[in-house]
Amino acid sequence: MKVYKPTSPGRRGMSGFDFTELTPGKKPEKSLTEGKQRTGGRNNNGRITSRFRGGGHKKRYRIIDFRRNKTGVPATVASIEYDPNRTCRLALLHYADGEKAYILAPEALEVGAQVISASSADIKPGNSLPLRHIPLGTAIHNVELHIGAGGQLARSAGTSAQLMAKDGEWAQIRLPSGEIRIVHLNCRATIGAIGNKDHANVEWGKAGRMRWKGIRPHNRGVTMNPVDHPMGGGEGRSSGGRHPCSPWGLPTKGYKTRTNKTTSRFILRGRNKKA
Repeated sequence: MKVYKPTSPGRRGMSGFDFTELTPGKKPEKSLTEGKQRTGGRNNNGRITSRFRGGGHKKRYRIIDFRRNKTGVPATVASIEYDPNRTCRLALLHYADGEKAYILAPEALEVGAQVISASSADIKPGNSLPLRHIPLGTAIHNVELHIGAGGQLARSAGTSAQLMAKDGEWAQIRLPSGEIRIVHLNCRATIGAIGNKDHANVEWGKAGRMRWKGIRPHNRGVTMNPVDHPMGGGEGRSSGGRHPCSPWGLPTKGYKTRTNKTTSRFILRGRNKKA
């Protein structure tokens, strides 16, 4: 992390990354990138279809190997790189057979390190194993929900899940939210916690840094006119006068948003339950 000198009101309190963990001068692997379609802002008729989004720096998407299904082939970490599409860093792997791939860079993974995806792999950061072969209490990330589907859990900067228990063919995983979920023992996970844990401590400092990310100013419904929002209007400031809702009248607070009840049987303890 680096803290900027207060040379202007926007600089005061601003902080950012020093990027010392990245490989100097390394550009993205061209064969592992592709164009990224922007989804925010206006449509082809000029109408705003995604509110409070638009602009931002142009990005290319990095193709990441979430499956880690190249089993038994060792790989060397060639570089640690920045990814504009996510909060963590990427590690470029050079496999022994010549193939290249990006993975999420765990903490303490350095250039030149050897990683492998195998059931008999050592328990060290960057190695991928089925949950069946991972010791209890190990910090893991990029955890699969379905066998062979690729990692979906614990993928953002500084996060990790923990393998709590094994019961029959199922493992109990404690997620960063505190939720305890059961996952099949044949699902894969990667050892270690995701790097770049200081991402949560960044002080953005000025609105312009949000515009660089494609985030436009977000104004509340009560500040709008009645024609624009159900909560708009009123003489002077108002507290809304009705339950919070979206511009289309749908309630936005106080109701359950989880709709897929079929997977509730895999959740042993919800994220809002006390220990």
